[in-house]
Amino acid sequence: MAAAAQDRNFKNHAKTQAEEDAYDYAKERTGMIQTSFAGSCAHIIKGALGGGILSGPVAYQKAGVAVAVPLNIMFGTFMCYGLYLLVRSKKILMRRTRRNHLSYADCGEASLMLFPKKGLARFSKVFRFIIDATVCMDMFGACCTYQIVVAKSLKQLVENTPTTTIAGAPGYPSLRIYLLIMLPMFCLICLIRHLKYLAPFSHAANGVVASSIMMTIYYCFQYNPRFEGLVLTTNFEGTFQFIGMSVFAMSCSGVVVAIEGNMKDPTKFTRCLLIGHFSIILCTTATSFFGYAAFLDKAEAPFTINFPMTTLPIMFKAGICTMLYITHGLNFWVPFNLCWYYIKSRLNQNKLIFWERIFRVLFVTMIGTVGIIFPSITALMGLIGCLCLANMAIIFPNIITLFVEYERPGYGALKWRIWRSVFFISVGFIVLTSGTAVNLKSLVKVLFEPHE
Repeated sequence: MAAAAQDRNFKNHAKTQAEEDAYDYAKERTGMIQTSFAGSCAHIIKGALGGGILSGPVAYQKAGVAVAVPLNIMFGTFMCYGLYLLVRSKKILMRRTRRNHLSYADCGEASLMLFPKKGLARFSKVFRFIIDATVCMDMFGACCTYQIVVAKSLKQLVENTPTTTIAGAPGYPSLRIYLLIMLPMFCLICLIRHLKYLAPFSHAANGVVASSIMMTIYYCFQYNPRFEGLVLTTNFEGTFQFIGMSVFAMSCSGVVVAIEGNMKDPTKFTRCLLIGHFSIILCTTATSFFGYAAFLDKAEAPFTINFPMTTLPIMFKAGICTMLYITHGLNFWVPFNLCWYYIKSRLNQNKLIFWERIFRVLFVTMIGTVGIIFPSITALMGLIGCLCLANMAIIFPNIITLFVEYERPGYGALKWRIWRSVFFISVGFIVLTSGTAVNLKSLVKVLFEPHE
């Protein structure tokens, strides 16, 4: 949660390294439920492995396996390192400001407010709002993809067809109508104001995703045991579509700061992040590769569409619909509360609950409208990955780190820390610009072509 406005006047209380080291932020974290090392690793994995992994086979199809596998590993590693830098900077800022917790946006704002060249401090709130807006676009965008996955899976079950497209089967409505019909149901689950009523279902949702990974490997060895027909490379556009979808599937950028803030022993966070991200890279690579090998050019998003229409897979598809419907409510909770923090101060304080419900319905309706206009899972995931997550996982952490390291420990021999961050920011900028353009083009095509 964002720091209260009156608490956001960040000041540097540590003028030397000794003063910085003297503050133990972990001891100040009292009166809160703390998470074990294993639990924190699980939360990192759960923060990434949601609906995005269900489109992994299509992502590999777009790039070709010879390009997709190394890029999958490379960007997973880049994101892990970016998040490591972010949390390391957070720890330094907590020691300097004498705070026991900072949010992602707090880190961005504090990094500029504490920077020795005070001319940059006036941009601190702008940087904060940019971070908050990016987090909201990412998580609301993920809600939009969940709506499409649920509607598309439901459409296949109703039509009883082996594949499905945006256009309806003979005698059935298009995917857009299914999205419109489901919109009131998504509004209902997002009216739940307290996370405690939704959180228990996250474990069941993760069980469904884990089962889908195992089923994908099973169908690979059933349909294509010799791994024949795999395309090795494709083209420029396909590569950037893959990068966006891959980054979307692997990102836990919105949760890592909070996970560190709730760890019983935050000194072990780096190890926790390494284990968590290694597991994420392993799961996304395995699912995407085996899913593509199983279904080849017929791979769809979500890949559960490719499962046969027999009793057990049909039950599983229905389970996917149910679990992602609940996950939508979980995913909506964080960005809405971030927006509500800024909205509620402008409303009648005696009718806040009434207005909160109105705005919840309004936000879900806007999300659903985007899905109805652009009902393409892959294009939306690619766009969110390039536009939002390139910033959240690569660019912003390196910018924050540059500001934090300026005073202590400095940029090092030959300014190597500057060159390190310039490299990662450049990679992120290429993904942000080229990837966003390619995926935006794909999204616009959906308006005129009724096929995924």
